[in-house]
Amino acid sequence: MLVHGANLHQKEQHRTKYQDKRSRAYLTEIRAAYDSWHTANMALLGPYATPDNLDEEILARRVALLEAYKNFLDQQKYAECFDSRSNLHSTVLEEFLYYLFQTLVSEFGNLALIGKSHTFKDLFFAPPNYKAMLKQPHASIERKDHDFVIGVTIEARLQTKQHSERGATEQQEASADKTPIISQQECHSFDIPAVAIECKTYLDKTMLEGSSRAAEELKARNPNSIYIVVMEWLKLTEAINLRKYKVDQIYVLRKQKNTDREFRFESNYVKNPFDVKVVSHLFEAVRRYLTADWEGGIKYGLERGWLL
Repeated sequence: MLVHGANLHQKEQHRTKYQDKRSRAYLTEIRAAYDSWHTANMALLGPYATPDNLDEEILARRVALLEAYKNFLDQQKYAECFDSRSNLHSTVLEEFLYYLFQTLVSEFGNLALIGKSHTFKDLFFAPPNYKAMLKQPHASIERKDHDFVIGVTIEARLQTKQHSERGATEQQEASADKTPIISQQECHSFDIPAVAIECKTYLDKTMLEGSSRAAEELKARNPNSIYIVVMEWLKLTEAINLRKYKVDQIYVLRKQKNTDREFRFESNYVKNPFDVKVVSHLFEAVRRYLTADWEGGIKYGLERGWLL
């Protein structure tokens, strides 16, 4: 849920890494700034499912809080101490999405899923032999990591079907083994996204192709879903045809092209702030989707006369 806070906690509690004096001092400084960011966001309620005149003010406040905390964390000394492999900096955006949508999602009830998730990707059956197949399904769930989802957790119970008594009796009489087969129930739990959001520091062509494949796989199993990519900077050229990719929307929160990390610390580098209008567009797109009716299918399309 609070992935950035969890990442910071792991570093604070690590038994071998980050034990030197400098790292401990930096973690203490970051902890104080993080706690203030977290407390301010949790105290700020909204926007809600129903649009309100205060929505823009609340969104602007959330963006200002993000800007202040990210500017603090992006200092060169922290970037040199905690590199990109530590995921300290990259998880800020994932946690921001939780703050952005928490009030909206909470209105749908306590069954709503929000945050980082290992979501359902595929289902397959792999019994070791036919006799084992008769006893239980031997189902396996393939999962896909998503940075941020809004969805639901499904609990499924599977077991093989007991056929008619006559068929079962005939089967037993024809078999050398007269012991009845008892079906064993399997319980599986998995997350289904309605909204999946991938978070990036920057987006290049290779990353976009990966996001497109993930979006296509998600929609093949859950057609009533949307897939969004959110990043700080963009690393794509004009030669890229965005319409051939399967993602529903791409948001560049700083409205700025990517610059290598070391160049961002130069005195003449101008870093665009997070744009409130971009965040507002993202929020409105998700809110409209979650509060809309997902009509579809052949029957509904036939009534209209057009199917898609």
